[in-house]
Amino acid sequence: GVRFPSALLHARSALGKGAKLDGAGREGEAVAMKPWSLTLLLLLAGCASGANPVFDEQTVINEVRSEEVTIRVVQVVSGLEHPWALEFLPDGRYLVTERPGRMWVVDGARVLPLRGLPEVRALGQGGLMDVIQHPHFKNNGVIYISYAADYGGGVGTRVARAVLEGTRLRDLDVIFQMDPPGRGGSHFGSRLAFDDHGYLYVTTGDRGQRDLAQHLDTHHGKVVRLHDDGRVPDDNPFVGRADAHPETYSYGHRNLQGMVFDSETGLLWTHEHGPRGGDELNSIRPGLNYGWPLATHGEEYRGGTIGTVPEALDEVENPKVHWTPSIAPCGMAQHRAGNFPEWEGNLFVGALVQQHIRRVVLEGETVVHQEELLRDRLGRIREVAQGPDGNIWFTTDARDGGIFRMERVNAH
Repeated sequence: GVRFPSALLHARSALGKGAKLDGAGREGEAVAMKPWSLTLLLLLAGCASGANPVFDEQTVINEVRSEEVTIRVVQVVSGLEHPWALEFLPDGRYLVTERPGRMWVVDGARVLPLRGLPEVRALGQGGLMDVIQHPHFKNNGVIYISYAADYGGGVGTRVARAVLEGTRLRDLDVIFQMDPPGRGGSHFGSRLAFDDHGYLYVTTGDRGQRDLAQHLDTHHGKVVRLHDDGRVPDDNPFVGRADAHPETYSYGHRNLQGMVFDSETGLLWTHEHGPRGGDELNSIRPGLNYGWPLATHGEEYRGGTIGTVPEALDEVENPKVHWTPSIAPCGMAQHRAGNFPEWEGNLFVGALVQQHIRRVVLEGETVVHQEELLRDRLGRIREVAQGPDGNIWFTTDARDGGIFRMERVNAH
């Protein structure tokens, strides 16, 4: 196996061949390389690599009326290569990751490269993924990143913590890695979240080995719960069992790419990609089995059922809602005390294949209504976050992706 730079992989996929589908639609672009003229590849790579990202604030959608409010969309940064995650810092700066393995610090109108990142394996759907800050970031400057890495004869999801100093990281420490790693380029997860008690939650994917999501002695298809330094909490549900990894908090997941902890209710929300259909929104409880691949509302890609439906199995937790056909959910935010009081407590889910932001209205743990925002207006939505300005921010997943801000248009 020859390992090619990400620009060459994008050049190959730019010709429209070799891109793989997963249950989320075009959730990833794993590329099967074939012999090509080196000259052609280099020419295409030069076209695909693009320029550095730039601060480029401009209104791209003037006024769109949703069910309850009128919104506009402002593009803030352009020229990002598959941006994956956003994190807003207390001093007004914010971080954005790119899947090929770069992170940028946006400081006012400056977009600055971050130094000191670990070696990232950009492979298919894997690469540099989530970034979040420690609950006491103001005092310790610690951030956490999730990324795909080579180790143990395979490629798996790792989580590292480091101290952010200006535009560099120091004291980087790996605090978690999937055991065992997987092969291929599918289903790495991975989102990070802290709860009000300072526990860190990590989502993983099944790495295309669906049966391992039901095996407690692997980290495939799990939600993991850790102390902020990577230690295992004593009250995790599988601590002390010889047949289980003690980090495991819940299992039976396929590929979780959205997670948010709601301080108002104490609920941990996740969503995950199904196969062909069967994307799920779940409320996570310790020790529960969320069904994959024993039960799903999705189907095999070539047709045919997979197991049964979750409602048919008493030992399986039912999703709060499933999306069939797939919307390909990625990224999730909950609107709290922001600029849209009509949307207080609503979840906002990015949709990759259906190219919109899905507004999900909750009553407790029950989904009572949904609305599609910006359908087919800006492309594949990878990340959704609430900014400190009270607006809803998001990124688009593309070789020339960007950061956008959704604002309220006040009535005249």
